[in-house]
Amino acid sequence: MKIAPIDPGLPEVATLLEQSDRYMAALYPAESNHLESVTDLSQPNVTLFGCFVDGALAGCSAVKLLEDEEMRYGEIKRLFVASAYRRRGISNALMEKVEQYLVARGVQAVRLEVGINQPEALSLYRNRGYVKRTPFGRYRHDPLSAFMEKTLLPGPVTR
Repeated sequence: MKIAPIDPGLPEVATLLEQSDRYMAALYPAESNHLESVTDLSQPNVTLFGCFVDGALAGCSAVKLLEDEEMRYGEIKRLFVASAYRRRGISNALMEKVEQYLVARGVQAVRLEVGINQPEALSLYRNRGYVKRTPFGRYRHDPLSAFMEKTLLPGPVTR
């Protein structure tokens, strides 16, 4: 398994994101899906990580560097592992890589939005120390969403 930053414009990324889009569309109505496009993932404040297994792109996760009146934080986006590669620890490894990336940049906290119909994802985040919080950034209350946060570096974090 190798995890590294990748170009969102790669054809294999498009294939993986299409699989993710289909999966999410089967779970939630369009207004509850907050998916980033390839254009969004190509912005200067976003880094997309790919996980390769035997040379094949098995999963990905992006992190957006953002700032609000409280602090600078990272937002996890597009964590997805292709079905053939699930249950191998890839999601956890991607999360570890993203968190290390943020700590190396002095980012205090990491946040995310996740759908409530994804028990595996919710369990992953809880096991990694994420706690529930209120909606943040552009998000508004959605009964199909859970909002979570993890403190990476010391300092006050408003929930």
